[in-house]
Amino acid sequence: MPKTILVTGGAGFIGSHTCVALAAAGYLPLVLDNLGNSDRRVLDRLARISGVAPEFIEGDVRDRAMLDRLFAERPIAGVIHFAGLKAVGDSVADPIGYYDNNVHGSFVLAAAMQAAGVRILIFSSSATVYGDPDSSPIPESAPLRPANPYGRSKLMVEQALGDLQRADASWRIGLLRYFNPVGAHETGLIGEHPQGRPNNLMPFVCQVAVGLRDQLAVHGGDYPTPDGTGVRDYVHVMDLAEGHVAALRHAESQPGLVTVNLGTGLGASVLDVVKAFERASGRKIAYHIGPRRPGDVPAYWGDPTLAQDTLGWRATRSLDAMCADSWRWQQGNPRGYEG
Repeated sequence: MPKTILVTGGAGFIGSHTCVALAAAGYLPLVLDNLGNSDRRVLDRLARISGVAPEFIEGDVRDRAMLDRLFAERPIAGVIHFAGLKAVGDSVADPIGYYDNNVHGSFVLAAAMQAAGVRILIFSSSATVYGDPDSSPIPESAPLRPANPYGRSKLMVEQALGDLQRADASWRIGLLRYFNPVGAHETGLIGEHPQGRPNNLMPFVCQVAVGLRDQLAVHGGDYPTPDGTGVRDYVHVMDLAEGHVAALRHAESQPGLVTVNLGTGLGASVLDVVKAFERASGRKIAYHIGPRRPGDVPAYWGDPTLAQDTLGWRATRSLDAMCADSWRWQQGNPRGYEG
């Protein structure tokens, strides 16, 4: 009998790809999502990829009564927790909303799990907990000094879950700090389609390539990097999804808490991504270089050694594969799940 894994935020970008990886690994994903930044039509696409649509429940992790019913009615073996808000700029404008959603929501979920006796939790954290790093590659032991409410919300949850595990050693917790998720499933059936103006580079490049936007705005061309543009650690969303499954398997086999980076260990500049996308799409990406964006750092990539040593996981998909899969998704779904 496959184990049921509750995936909060499972209709979102990383959550939906993780449902694919869970199904491929023999688990039964159960999706909980409030559809605040996702689309229920992803479930039909998941059925086409995996052969069966995951069960879906529309709801919010802050709803304790709903969670209590869910844990009472379903044989849930563990939880992968994605549900939360994720735009840095929005978190600066609405910090209370971010703390309510990301921190309070996580606390309600953990309390419901505790009451139900479910002790396996994989938490979707972020490399933003490091803030402006002293150097790259960034190890997990680097100072934690997030520079915005979004990053602080992730760190608060990490710290609280650490306290929870120290208080009750039966908890098995994975804290996954990942860098810049990009790409799409190789079928092109699921991918990223942010609502409104994209906050991240790859969706913006995709929309320029498909004609939805005129050109890419590059924020800064005078950084101390090889081509003057910012360098980041881009990781394929399916590599990330498989990292969550690896963390889940580790939690099933060993008690305790692990904190690992999920990244490639390689940095790519904005113009590296533009060139790779031009190769993948056969289209020229128009761009202009503007001023630096406040708060951005020149170069930022992770050290993934601990994830390989602890979880047996490493990223295997290249930047060219990330761009090719993103383009396949964007070309086939220029307006997301609307077609």
